[in-house]
Amino acid sequence: MAIAKPLEKNKNTENFPVGSFLLAAHLRGHIHAYYNWARAADDIGDDPLMDADEKIKRLTRFEECLNGNGTDVAVALTLRISMQQTNISFAHALDLIRAFKQDATKRRYMNWDELLDYCRYSASPVGRYVLALHGIGEQAWPSNDALCTVLQIINHIQDCADDYREVDRVYIPLDDMEKTGTNPGDLSKAKSSEALRKVLDIMLERLKPMMVTARDLPRNVPNIRLKLETSIIHALAESLMKVLEKRDPLCDNVKLSKPAILMAIFNGIARAFF
Repeated sequence: MAIAKPLEKNKNTENFPVGSFLLAAHLRGHIHAYYNWARAADDIGDDPLMDADEKIKRLTRFEECLNGNGTDVAVALTLRISMQQTNISFAHALDLIRAFKQDATKRRYMNWDELLDYCRYSASPVGRYVLALHGIGEQAWPSNDALCTVLQIINHIQDCADDYREVDRVYIPLDDMEKTGTNPGDLSKAKSSEALRKVLDIMLERLKPMMVTARDLPRNVPNIRLKLETSIIHALAESLMKVLEKRDPLCDNVKLSKPAILMAIFNGIARAFF
């Protein structure tokens, strides 16, 4: 199969590497096929101009084409061929469709457990797919799922204002907002209130034990290239969490600086072997 390239629209907008040069060249095309599928489906779920019924209809068509019923969704056809060639379970892609369909209809999360359940389908399958592509089984799922969940919730915190303003979606647990005296309407303000800041800090604190679990992922990966990539991603997540503790996602574009990225890469490489 010719190597698929990530869609240019989003290639440079991710916090973390997608099929980077660290991974074996013969696998990158498969990873990009999976990423392009996920990106296209996610864009449907996030389209502010499309109603929920139309989103579900289109996402169902993605699912049908991946399962072999049609060829009209190009990214599904490409991924179907890729997964057939690699003999990887379609579940790692279909779980994402479940999450994106949920995005089409569910706009609020009542508590932390609801949010974690969403991440089980929106985030964990991505890492599980990459592990499967490298011949790594379920023994690495706990650490993988922890890291993928952290990455997903970091993204939710970064984008909390845009998610609310553009698609009226709130991934911040409502019970935590109520306990601290804030509400979704505060996400439309120019800066975070003290109450909203408390909620974001609570979320970041909850991620820290997950980061401890996620630290085991590189140790569970025998492939040197993937070991390096997962260790670097863990270090990048750790650095981004520290930035989110200090900066306000409502008024700041919370990203890592180039020096911070380089430092995280250096730390990730060092930790991969120690």
